[in-house]
Amino acid sequence: MQRLELTWIGKGEEPAVEPRILLHDPSRDYGDPNSTNMLIHGDNLLALKALEQEYAGRVKCIYIDPPYNTGEAFNEYDDNLEHSIWLGLMYSRFKLLHSLLAKEGVMFVQLNDEEMNYCKVVLDEVFGRSNMINLISVRTKNTAGASGGGEDKRLKKNIEYILVYAKDYSSFPGFNEVYEETDLFELIAEMREEGKSWKYTRALTSLGERTYWGEIFDGSGATIKVFEHKGVEIKPISEIARQIASEKGISKEEAERRAYFENFDTIFRDTNAQSSIRQRVMDATGSEDGFYSIEYYPQTGKNKGNLTTLYYKGAKRDIIAWLSDVAYKSKSSIVKREKLGTYWGSFNWNNVNKEGGIVFTGGKKPEALVQRIIEMSTNPGDIVLDSFLGSGTTAATAHKLGRKYIGVELGEHCYTMCLPRLRAVVDGDKTGISSAVDWQGGGGFKFYELAPTLVVQDENGLEVISDKYDPTMLAAAVAKLCGYRFAPSETNPFIHGVNNVGGYIYVTPQYVTAPLLHEIAKHFGDNQSLVICASAFQIGIKDNYPNIQLRKIPQSVLSKCEYGVDNYDLNVVDVPDFDLTEEDFDDVE
Repeated sequence: MQRLELTWIGKGEEPAVEPRILLHDPSRDYGDPNSTNMLIHGDNLLALKALEQEYAGRVKCIYIDPPYNTGEAFNEYDDNLEHSIWLGLMYSRFKLLHSLLAKEGVMFVQLNDEEMNYCKVVLDEVFGRSNMINLISVRTKNTAGASGGGEDKRLKKNIEYILVYAKDYSSFPGFNEVYEETDLFELIAEMREEGKSWKYTRALTSLGERTYWGEIFDGSGATIKVFEHKGVEIKPISEIARQIASEKGISKEEAERRAYFENFDTIFRDTNAQSSIRQRVMDATGSEDGFYSIEYYPQTGKNKGNLTTLYYKGAKRDIIAWLSDVAYKSKSSIVKREKLGTYWGSFNWNNVNKEGGIVFTGGKKPEALVQRIIEMSTNPGDIVLDSFLGSGTTAATAHKLGRKYIGVELGEHCYTMCLPRLRAVVDGDKTGISSAVDWQGGGGFKFYELAPTLVVQDENGLEVISDKYDPTMLAAAVAKLCGYRFAPSETNPFIHGVNNVGGYIYVTPQYVTAPLLHEIAKHFGDNQSLVICASAFQIGIKDNYPNIQLRKIPQSVLSKCEYGVDNYDLNVVDVPDFDLTEEDFDDVE
């Protein structure tokens, strides 16, 4: 059966990206030296390929905010790519991101309507349509006209979209419980202004005298104890507020706030929501006016297995629903919580450019937005990845939330924005979500550069190993290209890496002679396989040992991938022209 898919110019001609090594630059590390958080400078396609060997299947949450391809020009980058180029570049990245994601992991891709629908079709192809979880709409601060201050024929754009995909929906455990939060008093004022009815307007100031009425049974036959209440006292919040205003000599608004604060645990609304237990209470207690409560152990739901009390009032036995079940008190206000849906409209965009002390026009997102994504899809200690890090928002937010993170950014603002912002986070930055999560500082991160290309052309046009590679870098790079994990042995000098089936690799720029091969063979048993990658080796020795293979570099790696390309970018930044030497780095990662 032929598969339906989106096609574009260049599809199927994606480059075989060189899996470069990452070079640790300790001069730019900050904070805890044992931290595993990573900030990587370089083209993100190369960086994702560099990460693949170690991190495939380990990343719990990916959030990316790639260029929207809007045709606009921003200070930090040009967001204006030909449509098929944009699709091709994103397709290559999506495939690598998919490989990095854990089986139970989730990816979030934020875009506007320029490419969102096309992007969804591409993601359907890479992830599988059945693995799409949600399409989220995010209200933004942008209410300018589509083109030129409202003079364009289009409606104003103030919505962006987040495409959410699971690596494997059957393994996806579901989102953590996350709520949309709104200041209660702002919500009440807004509802009054719109002529809507606010329901939580009474307080149950006394439950009166409770007496045992009898028992009924739920659908499983479990006992439900029923109690009748006499002398119940209910007061409207408006009445309580008037009394407070009179006694304290304060304004009506302030008195109402105090009434809600002081009676928070007893404020309620009643509802005639249908439930099997409510019907059983009605059938048992009759239709006369009254007030009843029950005690039972729910068989399902959030209170499963815990002793639970419910209250019913009036002739219809309406259920008492407490304000405290949908709100909580903070130091200065009451916060209304509502289970998260697919429309996110509560973020404050006014101070986004102050967050982290970094101004990043055109694309910076609130830390609170990224916080919601991270909290709903991860737990502390999980790995979060952003390969379009921008000004560093995802890394900064993940750091404050106790998650591990990998951030990738190309261009000079990796140094001028991401680095200082993350240093400020370690030092106790007070912007963004810091107050909400009581961030006090701590932790750290390590900084990495992508190694230069391994294979270059010499003055005669021949492909040779770059002279920027010292022996350690060479061993790491060739091991990775050949599918081995770089893991030099402390006891065997001829082991530089190991593969998934226990085979070893040894990389050397030396000329391998028969005596040297004999010396190497003494360090391995007959049942241990070894690949030796060398610059050259003596004729006639390739078959001396059946468990040892000899390969010549660079010939052994020339067919593996495309070399010499330092920039697979989306034309979003100017790539700095830097010349790396082995003295620039202390470690190879």
